Amino acid sequence: MSMNTERDYEELLDEAYGLPNGHAKLQLLEEAARIADSLGEVEAGYEIRGEIVETASFSGFPRTALVAFSWQLGQFDKNPAMYDEWTLLWSYKWILGNVAAFPEIERAQIDSLLEDMRRRYLEAGYSDYAYHYYRFVLAIDYGELDEAEQALNQLKTLPRDGMADCDACEQNEFVDFWAQRQNDEQTIQMAQPIIKEGMSCAEVPHVTLPKVLMPLYRQGKQAEADKYQKKSYKLIHDNTDFVQSIGEHIGYLTVTDPYKALELFEKHAHWTDLNEAPIDKMLFHAYTSGMFKRLAQETVQFNVKLPSSYPHPEHATDVNRLAAYYGELATDVARKLDLRNGNSYQSEHVKRLMDTV
Repeated sequence: MSMNTERDYEELLDEAYGLPNGHAKLQLLEEAARIADSLGEVEAGYEIRGEIVETASFSGFPRTALVAFSWQLGQFDKNPAMYDEWTLLWSYKWILGNVAAFPEIERAQIDSLLEDMRRRYLEAGYSDYAYHYYRFVLAIDYGELDEAEQALNQLKTLPRDGMADCDACEQNEFVDFWAQRQNDEQTIQMAQPIIKEGMSCAEVPHVTLPKVLMPLYRQGKQAEADKYQKKSYKLIHDNTDFVQSIGEHIGYLTVTDPYKALELFEKHAHWTDLNEAPIDKMLFHAYTSGMFKRLAQETVQFNVKLPSSYPHPEHATDVNRLAAYYGELATDVARKLDLRNGNSYQSEHVKRLMDTV
C-alpha cells in the first residue's frame, strides 16, 4: 500500500509539471504534498511545497504560498543541511512581495518577516540590497510614499547582488511608485526601458503596460495607449494572478470604450472567486464600480452577465446597484488595510478610482 501511495504522489507531480501555473496545477501539488506527509516523506514534502510556493505566487494564490513557505521555513530551521538554502532565500522575496496584501496580517508580523529575511541573507553572505528593496516595496503597499522614496534613495547607493530581483521586476516597481505618486510624466519615463527597450521577464511587461494606459491617455496619446492595452491584454488574459491588471484595463476602457470594459468584466469577474489577494480584488472591484457608474449614464437596458457567486442576480439589470455593491466591496477592504497601515491612503485611492468618470 505504501509503495502505491508513494507512486501516486510522484504521478501527481508528473501531471502537475505538465500544466501551466494556475488552480488546477496547485490542486495537484497540494494533494501530492498531503500524500507525502501521510508517508512521513519530509524531504519530498519540502520539495513539493517549494513548487507550491512558486506556483501559488505567480497564479494569484499568495495565501497558499505563505502557508507552504512557513512550513518550509520550519523544516529548514530543524535541519538546514538537508535542504537547498538558495532556493528558500530566493522564494522569501515572493512572500514579502505579497504579504501586505492581507489586512489581517499586522505590521509587526510583516516587519518581523522582513528582518528575518535580512538576517538570513546576511548570514548567507548577501548584502542589504534586497532588504532595502523590499522596504521600498512594502512602503508602497502601506501607502507611505515618502518612506518609499527614502528607501529607494538608499537602495540606489548599494550594489546589486545575487539576491536582487531581475532588472525588469525592479523597473516595474519604479513605474508603480510613480503611478502611486500620480506623476504621469515620471510613470511613462520609468516605463521606457520596458515598453521601448524590451526589458522583460515572466511578468513584465504584462503588469507594467496597464499602469501607463491612463497616463498616456491624459497626455493626449490615446492611440499609443490603445496599442499597449491590446498588447497587454494578450499577455494577461489567461492567468488569475493578473486580477489587478485586468482591473486597470477596465479602468482605462471605462474612459475610452465602456462597453469593452463591461465585456472584460463579464469575462474575468469570476477570477476574484479564485484569487487570494485582498488588495488585488479590492482594486478590481474599485475599477468595476467606476465602470458601472459610467454605464449608468447610458440609456440602454443592461443585462449584465454576473459571476455565479454574485449574491443578488436581480442586480444584472441595474448598473447603479452593481456600482454600489462593488464599491462597498472595495471600500471595505480599503478600510481594513488603512486600519492596519495607520493611514487613509487605500480609502482615498479606491475613491479616486471609482470617481474617474
